Amino acid sequence: MCIAVFVWQTHPIYPLLLLFNRDEFKSRPTKPLAWWEGGKILGGRDGLAGGTWLACTRDGKVAFITNVREVEKLAQAKSRGDLAVRFLEGKRSAMEFAEEVAEEAGQYNGYNLILADLCSMAMVYVTNRPKEDKSFVTEVSPGIHVLSNAKQDSPWPKVQRLGDSFKELLHERGGDNDLPMKEMVEKLMMNTIKDDEESLLPHVHPPELEYHLSSIFVEKAPQLGHYGTRSTSAFCVKTSGEVTYYERYLENELWKEGTVTYHMDMDRGEEEK
Repeated sequence: MCIAVFVWQTHPIYPLLLLFNRDEFKSRPTKPLAWWEGGKILGGRDGLAGGTWLACTRDGKVAFITNVREVEKLAQAKSRGDLAVRFLEGKRSAMEFAEEVAEEAGQYNGYNLILADLCSMAMVYVTNRPKEDKSFVTEVSPGIHVLSNAKQDSPWPKVQRLGDSFKELLHERGGDNDLPMKEMVEKLMMNTIKDDEESLLPHVHPPELEYHLSSIFVEKAPQLGHYGTRSTSAFCVKTSGEVTYYERYLENELWKEGTVTYHMDMDRGEEEK
C-alpha cells in the first residue's frame, strides 16, 4: 500500500527530504536501488511491470507513487508504476505531465502520484481518485506532507502519527545540521503501532485486514498472503545539489541496504543538446 512523508521547500538545508515505505507482496520480483540502463534514472524497480515506486534523475526530476485503497479494481488496468517512469524519461514539466495523465485517469486503478522538478522547484500532486473538491491535479505547497492510500494528508491515524513524528524530529535536530538518514528511517519508518479501535480504521476493507495495514511499517497481512513492507527509502537533496538516496530492502528474507550519492546536474538544457 505504501506510505511517504516529506518536507518540501521549508528546510534550510534540504529543499526536499523524503522517507518512503513500500508495501508489496513478498513474491513480486523487485530490483533494488541502482542506476537503470542508460544511467539517467536512479531507483528501485518492479521486476514484473517495469515501473517504480520512487525514482529520480540526474537532472533533478523526482517521482513517487502510492496506491489508493479501494475495493473495486480494473481487471486490465495499466501499471501505475509506469507513470513515474514516463515522467522521468520525458521532457514535460511536472504540471504538463500531470495534466496529461489526468486525462488517462480511467485507465488505472487508484493512485496518488507526486512529480517534482528540483531545477524549477515545482511539485505537483496527481490523483485519479479525487474526492470532494474533484481536483485531479494540485500544486504541492511548501511544508510537511504525508502520502498514504487516500488523498494527500488525509487524517488517517498512521498518517498523523508519521507526520507528527517527522515534524518533531526535524524540530529536535534544528535546521543547521545534516540529518541522519538511517536514524530517521529506524526511528520513524519502522513503527509497528496499530489502531486497536475499529472506529479509527478507514472501513474500506474488512477490519481484520485493515488492522494489520494500520501501522507505518506493515509486518504482515495474513488476509493478503505473504505481504508487508518490503523496503524503506530515504531520499534527500541539499541546497548544494547533492543528492543522497538510501534504501533498506528485503531480499530472500534478509534485510540489506544500499546508498547512492551524486551531484544533481542543474543545467538540463546543456545536457539535452
